[in-house]
Amino acid sequence: MNDTTARAPVVAVVGRPNVGKSSLVNRVLGRREAIVQETPGVTRDRRSFVAEWGGRTFELVDTGGLEPGAEGLDARVAEQAQVAMTAADLIVFVVDATTGPTQDDIEVAVKLRRSDTPVLVAVNKIDRPDDLTPVADFYKLGLGDPLPVSALHGTASGDLLERLVEMLPPPGGSAEEAWASAAIVGRPNVGKSSILNRLLNEERSIVDSTPGTTRDPVDSFVALDEDRRLRIVDTAGMRREVQIKDPIEYFSWLRSRGTLRAVDVALLVVDASEGVTGHDQRIANEIIESGRACVVALNKWDLTRGMPATDRDRFERSIATELRFLPWVTTVRSSATTTRGIDRLLPALDAAVASHRRRLPTALVNKIVRGAQQDRPHPRSGGRAVRILYAVQARSAPPTIILFTNHRLETSYLRYLENKLRVVEPFAGSPISLQVRVKTRDKV
Repeated sequence: MNDTTARAPVVAVVGRPNVGKSSLVNRVLGRREAIVQETPGVTRDRRSFVAEWGGRTFELVDTGGLEPGAEGLDARVAEQAQVAMTAADLIVFVVDATTGPTQDDIEVAVKLRRSDTPVLVAVNKIDRPDDLTPVADFYKLGLGDPLPVSALHGTASGDLLERLVEMLPPPGGSAEEAWASAAIVGRPNVGKSSILNRLLNEERSIVDSTPGTTRDPVDSFVALDEDRRLRIVDTAGMRREVQIKDPIEYFSWLRSRGTLRAVDVALLVVDASEGVTGHDQRIANEIIESGRACVVALNKWDLTRGMPATDRDRFERSIATELRFLPWVTTVRSSATTTRGIDRLLPALDAAVASHRRRLPTALVNKIVRGAQQDRPHPRSGGRAVRILYAVQARSAPPTIILFTNHRLETSYLRYLENKLRVVEPFAGSPISLQVRVKTRDKV
């Protein structure tokens, strides 16, 4: 398994205010993303960026400075250190060579030494490579060999990245044993862990009525048949990012998002008793944008039993309306409490993965496209006929169709073509990507 299929490790960049954390983040990214200013404490919110070095992809998180808060330095240090120790896979502890180890640095180091999370000490502001005397002072932190860097000039940034990649956890091998992987996603407290436990017939995940019980993705395996196993990941509830105030929840959200991008199919769990909310729709859009297959579980369906018939009909129509942008998705009415519909989830996930990986012969794709054009030609543009010259499925996961045309196609016509494709091959549970390549008149 490589980094294109595994969850990207999370690297937290921590340190006191004005030691150059954001500058170092920008240097690693090779572009100006994090806000940099001489005033201490400019970075107040945690921001994450995807970085890559030496074939390894990781999530780089720029954190606020470790500084005394309203409740004192100890509380602030404990909070931030706990965030890194609990949620990150690697901590880059940035210190300032011009000040030497401060009492704040020493207190943070004490916390970090107690954790099992690897720590890389980056001694920043070594602007003269020939003067490494300040680096020796940071051995007293007891966190291994300090690495001298200069975020301002880029000195030793390559060495920092090499060391960082070496210290990342190795790509896990468990996914190689699985035929496919699925992530259970959704808002907090919609029953994701309960569904996982029902699928496994065991109490694999902690279930509690308090939202946010699950902090980290939990991996489990279930047999689809004698030869195939499905890896299922129960993720933390995906809150709206702007509402995430707890640092631990922020890292949990990062891990959930990273997990979603690494699996084959997402099981989107919706609280049927509340209907489809705007946040459910946002999560569904993230699934679509990530190109994952999808199955929707309308969980807690047993709570709708007491509704009058007219209200139930209205309620079901509203759910269908809110999910109208997912016409290809498989929807299962379920209840982790009564086990209703649970036996239908694994077959639905299995079928969605098969659709996601399906590849149509080129001859069939062109036959469908030609027939669609004959039934309904594209509107003319500037007096010229708009034609699709050739079509091919370039790849799967998700199925991606390349359309070679003599002009760009209207969005409504692309939807028409997708519907025509799904008549022949439904691709149940999987999105289809239609991409247009316009050929010039000379090439035509």
